[in-house]
Amino acid sequence: MAFTILKGTILSAPTLGELEAVEGGYLVAEDGVIRGVYETLPEAYASEPVEDWGDALILQSFSDMHLHAPQYPMMGMGLDLPLMDWLQTYTFPLEANYADTGYARAVYRQLAHDLVENGTTRVCIFSSLHRPATLILMEELERAGVSGYVGKVNMDRNGGEHLQETTEESMAETLQWLEECQRFQTVRPILTPRFTPSCTDRLMAFLGKLAAERDLPIQSHLSENDAEIETVLKLCPDCGQYWESYAKRGLWTNRTLMAHCVWSDERERKAMKDAGVTVVHCGDSNWNICSGTAPVRKMLDEGLKVVLGSDVAGGDNLSMFQAVIAALRASKVRCTTDGSPFLTVAEAWYLATSAPADFFGEKPGFAPGNRLGAMVLADDKVLSPHPLSPAQRLERAVYRRQKNAIRAVYSGGRKVFSAQ
Repeated sequence: MAFTILKGTILSAPTLGELEAVEGGYLVAEDGVIRGVYETLPEAYASEPVEDWGDALILQSFSDMHLHAPQYPMMGMGLDLPLMDWLQTYTFPLEANYADTGYARAVYRQLAHDLVENGTTRVCIFSSLHRPATLILMEELERAGVSGYVGKVNMDRNGGEHLQETTEESMAETLQWLEECQRFQTVRPILTPRFTPSCTDRLMAFLGKLAAERDLPIQSHLSENDAEIETVLKLCPDCGQYWESYAKRGLWTNRTLMAHCVWSDERERKAMKDAGVTVVHCGDSNWNICSGTAPVRKMLDEGLKVVLGSDVAGGDNLSMFQAVIAALRASKVRCTTDGSPFLTVAEAWYLATSAPADFFGEKPGFAPGNRLGAMVLADDKVLSPHPLSPAQRLERAVYRRQKNAIRAVYSGGRKVFSAQ
């Protein structure tokens, strides 16, 4: 048995809006699985080595629930264009490059390193439509210590000359990819129809049937942009709303992630709640390409499941600290326009760390039985001459991130990043 024992100010978000802190506490994991958080170290672990981080904040690491791996090189580019133009002008031409496996290897190795350096140890991530490149992405994530779900993108229409499969190719490549995924231990496949404008009804129905037969999760996009919604309704005359284009093809389940949902009305939100679909809020991206501001408070009050994503490269920053800030500020924009209460730091932190746990079959916070995912923050005394509570220190860390703010990151029992 291998033990990981971390000492410091252990802070987690076990429920929405509440933080739990143990100052001078111990976080104990055995073979990468959390055994508990303790005020004093139990006698059973007394002979095991302890990494003593003083009074540094030891936090849950992040789960980034929506980002596009092939778009990593274009962060901060083309953000003066609306969504549909941005895709055609920048995104699709870039993604065509991933037919080159050497290019894919170089980009994805750097991406995996940057994820853990930014405290992200779990993802739900889009690859491109290229099967070999998708397998490379899975290899690099697993090697770096990032777990979660990776999707080979499906798109058999509206991809242009260089980024489109035939329906038959998309089906066959997906089946082969699923067979090849069996060699991975901590990174698993997720079915990924890019979005309805990129997938014919026939392909969507095939993926829905596949999801049911093999009990596979699903990720896609929903109601991000007005022009996108109009396109969907033209392509799918049998659907009165965007969400029905997924639901009618078997892609609307309690294992479905839908990114954005900026313009989801009451009926669409109810359909998500009834089916158990999870909303991935990407505030940074929604502003960057002028899509709008999702009503996250309303979603939470209505009982929807909500998590956060960076949405690189619509989002211009890989750090989930930025995703937390974007969620907070987006909620304050909504507050000034419709009067809804804005999110607190504790609530937004929960959405970035604990809320995704259910999707991965775990419990919120540093719950016993969860795989260890933790990060240690740098000394924050320089930011305040006065003593602060752990909750105040977290708020300061979110709003005033220091250079090299993260000292160490742990995933599944091993240290995957160290600033020392």
